[in-house]
Formats: sequence, C-alpha cells, structure tokens
Amino acid sequence: MTSCKWVSGAITKATAAMADALANIPVVEIDPEGTFKYILVRVKVKDGDVHKDIVRGTKSAEYHNHIFEKVNPAMEAIGMECKCLGGGKIEHNSQEKKLRVFGESTAFGKADHSVSVEKLKSAFSDYEITWSDDKK
Repeated sequence: MTSCKWVSGAITKATAAMADALANIPVVEIDPEGTFKYILVRVKVKDGDVHKDIVRGTKSAEYHNHIFEKVNPAMEAIGMECKCLGGGKIEHNSQEKKLRVFGESTAFGKADHSVSVEKLKSAFSDYEITWSDDKK
C-alpha cells in the first residue's frame, strides 16, 4: 500500500509542477510597436485537461505558422501541448496606447478576436483595445 501512496503522491506533485509551469507562461508576448501577425494558441499540460490560451505576435513572422513554429517547440520543451486556435493581425501604437486586432490567418483561420482582446487587456490594462472582422 505504501508504494501506491508514493506513486499517487508523485503524480500529484508532477501534476502540480505542470500546473505551475502552465501558470508561469506569459499570457501575451507581442512586439512593442507596429502592425504584425498574431496567433491565439491553446497551451495544455500534456495528457492533461488543464489549459490556457495565449497570444503571440511579431513583425518578424512572414506567415502565421512562423510564430507557431517558434511557440510549439518551446512549449513542448516544458511538457506542454499546443494547438493554434487561429490568427489575425495586431496594430500596436505604444505612443497612443492603442491596440487594434483584426484580420485572419490563411493557414489557421480567424482567431476569436474577442478572446484575444481579453488576453491583451490582462497585459495592457491601460490601453484602448478594439477588434473587428475587417481584413485590413
């Protein structure tokens, strides 16, 4: 019986560690200025149910999948699984403290911009953040 308790305890500790790792992943990582592609990604503990949605965007990505190709291996390295929920563009004006979310990804489809905006508000609480289904 002792070994069963130990295994159960080890699993609980591992699960807690994974939940902590998930909690430590920043919700938003985007470029500080400009208009760029972004993706909404669901990150979850591998073989688990616990997940969170994150926003990633950068001017350096020519295509939305370039962002996912950077995010996915980084998350896998800490025991997470990723699924891209869609993409679009973000217009970031840091001087005026404005973010505009719009557009879609040819590869991944349109992200739920309303979800993306809620994530952005958590990181940019003093910004005016809007979204639309406009293509440009």
